[in-house]
Formats: sequence, C-alpha cells, structure tokens
Amino acid sequence: MRVTSASLYKINLPLQSIFRTSFGQMKTKDFILVALQDEDGFTGYGECSAFSIPFYTEEFRDSAYLLLKDVLIPTLLNQEITTPAQLTKVFHTIKRNNMAKAAIDTAMWDLYAKRKHQSLAKVIGGNKKEVLAGISIGIQPSPAILVQKVQQAVKAGYQRVKVKIKPEADYQYLKAVRNAFPQLMLMADANSAYQLKDADCLKKLDELGLLMIEQPLESDDLLHHARLQQQLTTPICLDESINSLADAQAMYQLGSGRIINIKVSKVGGLTIAKEIQAFAQSHHIDCWCGGMLGSGVARAADIAAASLPGYTLPNDISASQRYFAHDIIKPLISLNNGRLKVPVSPGLGFNLDWDTIHRYTIEENKL
Repeated sequence: MRVTSASLYKINLPLQSIFRTSFGQMKTKDFILVALQDEDGFTGYGECSAFSIPFYTEEFRDSAYLLLKDVLIPTLLNQEITTPAQLTKVFHTIKRNNMAKAAIDTAMWDLYAKRKHQSLAKVIGGNKKEVLAGISIGIQPSPAILVQKVQQAVKAGYQRVKVKIKPEADYQYLKAVRNAFPQLMLMADANSAYQLKDADCLKKLDELGLLMIEQPLESDDLLHHARLQQQLTTPICLDESINSLADAQAMYQLGSGRIINIKVSKVGGLTIAKEIQAFAQSHHIDCWCGGMLGSGVARAADIAAASLPGYTLPNDISASQRYFAHDIIKPLISLNNGRLKVPVSPGLGFNLDWDTIHRYTIEENKL
C-alpha cells in the first residue's frame, strides 16, 4: 500500500467535566486527528494524544503537529509499505516523539485492516469478543465526594476503579472508598507525585488491598521503583516509565514493578504495543491498556489492543459519554455490564462524525 495524501486536524474536544490529576486540570481534550489515504481510495485514521503542554511526556500538541506536517508525513508519502510494522524502520532516524508516531502507526493499521476487509483487532492478532472496562477518577475535593463518584462508576458497571492520588489526597481518600466498597477492584494512580522518601506513606496503602499503585515515582527512575517495590506488598504498575520494549525489559530485570499499563498512544502505536504485550505475556507480567482521555478514534485502537491475549486486567477504556458530550465517532462507544464489544467491521470499526470534527477543529492541514 502507498499513502498518497494526508490530512491533519487540530481538535479541542470539550470534556463533560474538569479532569484533575497531580499534574493539573483539563477542560478540553486537545489532540490531533490524522487521516491517511492510499492510492486505492482507502482512508485510515489515527490520533495523536499529546497534551497542550509537555507535563506528561516531552511531547506537546503543537510540536507534534509540526513534526507530523513537516517530517513524518512527508517521509511516509508515496513509500511502498507492505505492513505497518515497517514504520519503525521508516522513522528510525527520528528519536522518540512516540505520540506523533502512534497517530501514523494507528492510521496505517486502520488502513491495512480496511484493505484486507478485516477488523483491526483481527489483523493485529486479537482473540476476544469483549474487553473488560475500568474507569479513572480524577482527584476530588474530599473523600466523601470521591465515594460518590465511585458509587456512580460502580452503578454504571465498571469492574475496576482507578483513583488519582497525590500527597495529602491519598490514604484517607482511598480508605473511604475501601470502607464503602470492600470488594471493589480498586487501584491508585500517582502520576509520579511521590519520591522514594515517601515510602512510609505509600506502605500505609498496603492495608487497603489495592490491585496496584500506578507510577508512584518519577517516570525515568526504574531503580527507585525497584527499591520501593521491595518495601511494598501492593504491586507497582508502571505507566510513564514504559515507552518501549527496552523499558519493559529493564523493568523486569530490575524488579521495578509487577504490572504494565500499555498505552498505545504513548509507546508509538499498535506495533510497539504488541511487542511489549508479547514480552509481558512470555514473562507472566500482568498488563492492561491505559488511555489518554482519547477521543473515539484512540479508544477504538485501544479496544483492539486490549483484545490481544496478554491483556489480563480491566482496561482504562470507558464509554464515550463518560468524558464527552460529543465524540468524533458513530456509533458512540458504550458499556454493557462492565464490558466493551470488540468491533468486527473493517478497520477501527466506527464511522467518523464529521459534523463534530469540523465543529471543534481549530486548525486543518492537507498534505
């Protein structure tokens, strides 16, 4: 297949409510939609989930937009591609910038699947008809309000609840949830808000029977995570620290964690996500698919990834209306008894809602 043209859409999609983490808060999900068209008229779609400022990784949306427009897409255009897995070689001279690369990788897998008249899940090797869904709840003003939010999530059918935490908004908040829901599959996500000197604070969380503590320390600090894991009963899950297969291998060798959150958008796309998943499965490491507050295009790719056999825990892939009053796909992604159906129609399995896309697009470029 040969990509002959491309379009970029810089979109600000309003969130239903403000989303708070240890990094700050967001009112809109700002992202880039990438459309790649081949010589036979097929079009594949991918999403670059880089945030507006580089608080999560070194990437941010405006830099990713320029890289896509001026470097990545011009490099790809008119190259003969047999399989999307070749893209790692096509872009091997461009360091990191995984979220920009992920947009192209996902669009190429969507294109590849459509050309084969198969679902995205099938062409990447997925074998599930449904995937388990969890939910992520941002930092709340009080433990009581957090319990209310968790109650709403449980009522909606989510089988695992992730609570964002930071110093002074951790133990008492999680304890209130645990007291209200003794059997709930509950986890905490720190987004690197702690340091190794806070080990005693984190050790206190062991009594709450958490499924995991996600990314408690700095993203580039595997050594201190290994030291912390030795002190904790609760498994550490790494997220920001896992950006490549090599990172997953280092985590395993050092004992820096016992679970991996694989984010398709962050590791460079489905190609690398599959590599990490295969390594984790062969080394008996639990995995789940995390999200980036993505639109329906990103969520569709996440559902396909989560259909792979190595994803063993509920995933952060919630229903479209959990975060957005208007998503950019039709039909909307919906939850049924804590599960999401894996699409069987060609490609991502959803149509794009162009009225919504055009309504919230702030910049467009055709190449």
